[in-house]
Amino acid sequence: MSQTTAKKRILYYVHDPMCSWCYGFRKTWQQLQAQLPEDIEVRYIVGGLAPDSSDPMPQEMQNMLQATWQRITQSVPGTQFNFDFWTKNTPRRSTYPSCRAVLAAKQQGASKERAMTEGIQDAYYQQALNPSDDDTLIKVAESIGLDGQVFAEALNSAEIQQALQQELQFARSIGGDSFPSLIMEQDGEYHTLMLSYTDANKLLAQL
Repeated sequence: MSQTTAKKRILYYVHDPMCSWCYGFRKTWQQLQAQLPEDIEVRYIVGGLAPDSSDPMPQEMQNMLQATWQRITQSVPGTQFNFDFWTKNTPRRSTYPSCRAVLAAKQQGASKERAMTEGIQDAYYQQALNPSDDDTLIKVAESIGLDGQVFAEALNSAEIQQALQQELQFARSIGGDSFPSLIMEQDGEYHTLMLSYTDANKLLAQL
């Protein structure tokens, strides 16, 4: 295929900023991106774990998530969680706000998408802040250099709400039903990579 007609391959990263396994995958994902061939374009897609909710998270689910954090700590060396989150906050099973935050950040620059995602992870898992709250998301936005007022106005706007629904639908259409997922698009076909949370080379070998 000639250089003029060659098409870039697209690697979709389907994730949720409040997905604990996505946080566990972060270091390996960063390593993979640093080694990707030049013909691969990365696109972030928010998959949306849980719709908006003002209801407190049931204790059974809190226990399950804390056990998941413990399991990630054991299976992905170097991953640390701040368990103070569970006593300092009233947890809610509501991740769509953080997904909208990533899309609102992207409006202020493509590079802010990844920065916002990692900022939310840091706030949640390291600082024990609650990304289900808009106030937390605005603080994160300002901490990565975004215009806080512009971000706050965009966060729950009709435009961002629509953009979220479009990303959720696209994620499902390409097989992004679990998070994280890495899905390669090439010549109109989609292929889901088998994940390794600790070895970027195992991912590179599938490209």
